[in-house]
Amino acid sequence: MKQIISLSINGKQFEDAVSDNMLLIDYLRNTRGLTGTKTGCDGGECGACTVIIDGQARPSCITLASTCHGASIETIEGQARNGILTPLQQAFHENLGTQCGFCTPGMILTAEALLRHNPDPSEDEIKQALGGNLCRCTGYVKIIKSVRTAAEANP
Repeated sequence: MKQIISLSINGKQFEDAVSDNMLLIDYLRNTRGLTGTKTGCDGGECGACTVIIDGQARPSCITLASTCHGASIETIEGQARNGILTPLQQAFHENLGTQCGFCTPGMILTAEALLRHNPDPSEDEIKQALGGNLCRCTGYVKIIKSVRTAAEANP
């Protein structure tokens, strides 16, 4: 079966027919062409597919698109404005918080949701928030430093 969903993605309104079993990641990537959201584990365990839904970081690979009717969704494509990186994206760039970049969209969106709720997190709070995001390249030190740098830059 299909149903019509209406939702906001990166500040723009959309209305689409989706099947009851369509995952949000497939909707974002295949229907909306937002390929910054990465498919990793397909089980909600790696964080590569993380998006912000109504202010909360959530894995899109285990979220049904139909459950997002009326929601506000943010993807990595909606973070920078007019080519200007957000303070968090800039901090990742300056602190070498990315290596291959595969996990970076999920890391940034998870960290963004954290900083919105807790603008001055401790290192332990950052580690806890990023606990569901896996990186095979950096060892997390530069990622944690990037989040701290962004938090310190935000008065």
